[in-house]
Amino acid sequence: MNNFPKVLIPVGSLVLLAAAFSSYGWRGVAVVSGGLLMWLLLHFTRLMTVLKRAADRPVGYVGSAVMLNAKLRPRLPLLHVVALTKSLGQQQSPADTQPEVFRWTDGGGSYVDCTFAEGRLVHWQLTRPQPPAGTP
Repeated sequence: MNNFPKVLIPVGSLVLLAAAFSSYGWRGVAVVSGGLLMWLLLHFTRLMTVLKRAADRPVGYVGSAVMLNAKLRPRLPLLHVVALTKSLGQQQSPADTQPEVFRWTDGGGSYVDCTFAEGRLVHWQLTRPQPPAGTP
């Protein structure tokens, strides 16, 4: 079930191309190919925009860890979390191992550790700094 979306998109594209060819010939294939190319370019443009914004911020920084924690939900893709934070996460796990753990920290010392399996958010935890002793 994990690879279902990875298989569905290419198979769906081939089915659309075959249906276009059987209904309208090569003109239908040209129209469907143009639509698929436009869809692919829109996704590529979104990816580049998110990464460009993230490149302009410090690694692992977020404006508010509490607000990030409130916006997270299970199965979010890593790209969506990077778009929310406008920053690449600071990697806490060894490189090229699953699951991957990234940390985003705010200016007050609070941070959110996010665990991703196969590029999807499976767990996150907000940690706030302890107040100094004797503070009400």
